[in-house]
Amino acid sequence: MSFIELENVYKTYTLGETTTPALSGIDLQIDRGELVIVFGPSGAGKTTLLNMIGGLDIPTSGSVTVGEIQVSTLSARWLTIYRKNKIGVVFQFFNLISRLTALENVEYALELVGVRKNSDAEGATASFDSKGIRQKAVEYLNKVGLSERIHHFPAQLSGGEQQRVSIARALAKEPELLLADEPTGNLDYKIGRSVLEIMEAMTGKAQNRTVVIVTHNEAICPLGDRVVRLSDGQIVENYTQEYVSAKELYW
Repeated sequence: MSFIELENVYKTYTLGETTTPALSGIDLQIDRGELVIVFGPSGAGKTTLLNMIGGLDIPTSGSVTVGEIQVSTLSARWLTIYRKNKIGVVFQFFNLISRLTALENVEYALELVGVRKNSDAEGATASFDSKGIRQKAVEYLNKVGLSERIHHFPAQLSGGEQQRVSIARALAKEPELLLADEPTGNLDYKIGRSVLEIMEAMTGKAQNRTVVIVTHNEAICPLGDRVVRLSDGQIVENYTQEYVSAKELYW
């Protein structure tokens, strides 16, 4: 069984008497540790597909399974727990809390899930540990190259720096699955590529972490082990490839 399985997934949105199809019969399997690029134009259903996997939305029909969890059948309470414990999300518009520093933004995400006081202890459970939270937040901000900027507020950071905070926040809780929705969409080429280099180094096969990146930028597709191309809510291409390092991407 694949780590992620979508079977005959449909999603429609209804406003008044108007029904709009977003996904139409999606069948998709993603293995653990794969870095998958979901590519297509605006309105193709890319973000809707990401939301199905992340438990941010539920299908109109069909099933979504992640790590043997039947996501599509979870109650609202268990969807919250699933998102908190299993999923890291990187957004196009960063979604940082403006009144918190970079450090505090990452700490806040960790406070929601806790950290292990002794990660080597068998069966250790996550708990609220303020010292551990501070250490892990600093560790991940260092990993994304922001050791000198941890006490700056979002308004004092560039777009690329804000996105790196977003990556640190998503990965500090060490999720099994990272979802990224247009992570370079608001960045220029140089900064965008550096963000992808960070994601490449901290995710995918390097960490045995499954990654799904949504983009409209075809030049990013070579980064994936696999490319899934959507059009009008349907998969029109699904192919594996020898991935190209982020350092070699140009657009």
